[in-house]
Amino acid sequence: MSRISIFGGWLGAVALLGCVPALHASEEVTLTNGYHLLCDHREETGGRVRMFTSQGSDNFVEVDAAEIASVEFVPDPPPPPSREVKDAEPRLTPADVHQLMAQAGATHNLDVDLLASVVRAESGGNIRAVSRTGAQGLMQLMPGTAAELGVTDSFRADQNINGGTAYLDALLVRYHDHLALALAAYNAGPAAVDKYHGVPPYRETRVYVARVIREFNRRKQWEQQHPAGAAALSVTPSRQTGVEHQ
Repeated sequence: MSRISIFGGWLGAVALLGCVPALHASEEVTLTNGYHLLCDHREETGGRVRMFTSQGSDNFVEVDAAEIASVEFVPDPPPPPSREVKDAEPRLTPADVHQLMAQAGATHNLDVDLLASVVRAESGGNIRAVSRTGAQGLMQLMPGTAAELGVTDSFRADQNINGGTAYLDALLVRYHDHLALALAAYNAGPAAVDKYHGVPPYRETRVYVARVIREFNRRKQWEQQHPAGAAALSVTPSRQTGVEHQ
């Protein structure tokens, strides 16, 4: 297994976020101590409130009702705006992209499901995606970052994935394998994470981090439920380690 895995400590990865939202609109709960929790649903019993991380009832965080300052409805963000660019490489199949992610993950000892979750959140799998801020390709590399990573063409899937994976790996090393912090830095920049000594208080960044972790966990849960299908997708074994708590 890789060093980032759902069973190696996903709760530690979202320690700064509280609950990970489900695959639909969620609720953002603000506590009186200032923490923000993203949850699927809540239940109140005897002055205590359980905030569930998924549609089921197995995973939850429980607090006193008096600790809840406000609750706000948070819909899933739409796919990032993008435009098509011409003269990119020939269109690849999902299997081709998966193979590229598996190869990059093996090089950097990162789980292919984590890379797939980042790609889904960043570009929706659109090789030619360009954001409003100029980020490009599957893993939405900014031109300056791409240049530092040795990526000469962000619209070539192999270069983009290799560069994005190397960047995510470097962020995980920087934040001692704390997945939430690495993802926050990938989205908002390391300077913002360092400034706030954690996940920045930007709604976009908090939702982005939770969205990637939610998708990563969903993929791992599917693999548990469908071991034959997971084995068919597996390319190389990787090491499993936990996520360091802050």
